[in-house]
Amino acid sequence: MNGSILIVDDEKDMLILLKRILSEETPYKLVTESDARQALERVRQRHFDVVITDLKMPQMDGIRLLEACKQIRPEISVIILTAYATIENAVEAIQKGAHDYITKPFRRERVLLTLDKAMKWQAMVDENRTLRQALAEKNGFSSLMGSTPVMQNIFERIHQVAPSMGTVLITGPSGTGKELVARAIYQHSLRNKKKLITVNCTAIPEQVLESELFGHVKGAFTGAWQDKKGLVETAHEGTLFLDEIGDLSLQMQTKLLRLLQEGEYKPVGGVTTRQADLRFIAATNHDLKADIRENRFREDLYYRLNVIRFDLPSLKERQQDIPLLAYHFLEKYARRNQKNITYISPEAMQILISQEYPGNVRELENTIERGVIFCRSDTLKVNNLQLEYDRNETTAEFNEDITQLPFREAKDKMTDIFHRLYIRSLLSKNAGNISKAADIAGIQRQYLHRLMKETGIRAEDFRPGDGNGSSLRSHLE
Repeated sequence: MNGSILIVDDEKDMLILLKRILSEETPYKLVTESDARQALERVRQRHFDVVITDLKMPQMDGIRLLEACKQIRPEISVIILTAYATIENAVEAIQKGAHDYITKPFRRERVLLTLDKAMKWQAMVDENRTLRQALAEKNGFSSLMGSTPVMQNIFERIHQVAPSMGTVLITGPSGTGKELVARAIYQHSLRNKKKLITVNCTAIPEQVLESELFGHVKGAFTGAWQDKKGLVETAHEGTLFLDEIGDLSLQMQTKLLRLLQEGEYKPVGGVTTRQADLRFIAATNHDLKADIRENRFREDLYYRLNVIRFDLPSLKERQQDIPLLAYHFLEKYARRNQKNITYISPEAMQILISQEYPGNVRELENTIERGVIFCRSDTLKVNNLQLEYDRNETTAEFNEDITQLPFREAKDKMTDIFHRLYIRSLLSKNAGNISKAADIAGIQRQYLHRLMKETGIRAEDFRPGDGNGSSLRSHLE
């Protein structure tokens, strides 16, 4: 990981010690400064990911330097070092925006672990910035997004197809965004000044659907007190989107075929044929060719619909799009719920990427919405997602047949997976309280800390917390 760190301390020996520790153990670029005012000038002149500063210094103390650095770059991570540790100092530093607080004398491991967390935070900030830029530079479609080749191909084809009059068939599993593609085609079509009428073929009862589509005349059936305009007439000169068309009965398929072939229809109970000028878009999660073989779907209707086809991938086939989608939904639901949530923790993002999502993009959206509702800080964390960690742990972290590995190697790999699953579950059930988790597990707190470090699991991600305050609790616990 690239990165740059500024170390500030008026004691030259401390600067030498910190520089030696970090240069031996980390790949980061290091800059040292004994004068806090000069350090502040350096922050103005160049980019630093992390500032490690002593608290007690002449001219400008660590708290004032912290505040000044945050004014220049709010996202910068500042770690406070001091030999004068008090709860009041710790609280003040955290409230002012310090990433963490380390007391002198310190252990080498403590400094390295704290720095590692700060750099992971910076990586998350950078990812957030990149994703927000990607959202701002979207392809012109209001809610449809993705950076994978399969989605870029779909975007390109939408631009090609939209201005035409060709009938479009959109297929794909439930929750993949078929309606979003239909709307994108409509929005970029030559008919976007006219209406887009959506008909969900499963939501309207069979006995009502014909009347809803084609309308009816007065007296056509009991309760038909007056003529009624159908959705086909309402969509005249616009676009008719038939969602879940694979669920239509054969009788309705026959009537729809005439509309597609001739542009003609009759209202229920009517004797006069009417004309409709429409652009047709249809969508289904069915395998229509299989339905044709089993006599559940008309072959002639299928070929009328299948002029231009879009096959949408499952979310599993476009896993790389999950971070982009996750941040899009985070922004959407944070705004809707009037919450200031701008980040997704690395641990939470790892969990999001690892899920199977049988409900595809819709399920991911529901997961993020639920997370936003339960989140009480500016960062969406693992415990906010309310997920079962054992659901896909093996799939997410272990994608090979263990019988192909030597016994010891397979055992080590499965042990690592068990540790991750067990520790996540413990911390989740105990809201990130390490002491309680260790007591329940029947192990020493120090041993649990070591396992967490080895597996890259952070207690902060499982605490309800309020942002940086979780770092303080970790330090004082």
